[in-house]
Amino acid sequence: MENQVISGLKSYLTFKLGEEQFAVNIGHVKKILEITEITKVPHAPDYYLGVINLFGNVLPVIDGRLKFGLEKRQMDKNACIIVLMLSTENGAHAIGILVDQVLKVTDILDENLSAPPEVGGKFKHDFIQSIANNENEFIIVLNVEKLFSDENIKDVVEN
Repeated sequence: MENQVISGLKSYLTFKLGEEQFAVNIGHVKKILEITEITKVPHAPDYYLGVINLFGNVLPVIDGRLKFGLEKRQMDKNACIIVLMLSTENGAHAIGILVDQVLKVTDILDENLSAPPEVGGKFKHDFIQSIANNENEFIIVLNVEKLFSDENIKDVVEN
């Protein structure tokens, strides 16, 4: 059960990247880690920071800011790595995402969730599951499976 994503939960871990709030279903969250030394991997995409040792296992880590097209920023004391579990056709895999700050675990009611806006053009928003209006704050709820569905990420977690 530890490596399974628990579906149906309405609790979300919220975090910040830049000035924006994001959330992932708590069923995808395995751990929250302090920043540690990250080993660079040659010829990796910009957003792929490298790997860390997680209890004897290799954990790939991506920079959430760069993955979402935000400016790279120096890490401060609030930065941390969220270890997420995602399911692929080859089983469950862990991946770390560097975020600016973890905020809290919050419950979001279905009636406070809206479909992501259609903006057209080249903007890809398929990794956005919904937009939550929670206590008068907008939170971008991520679809973890789609966020990590591009081929570069699949190559990282499945090898």
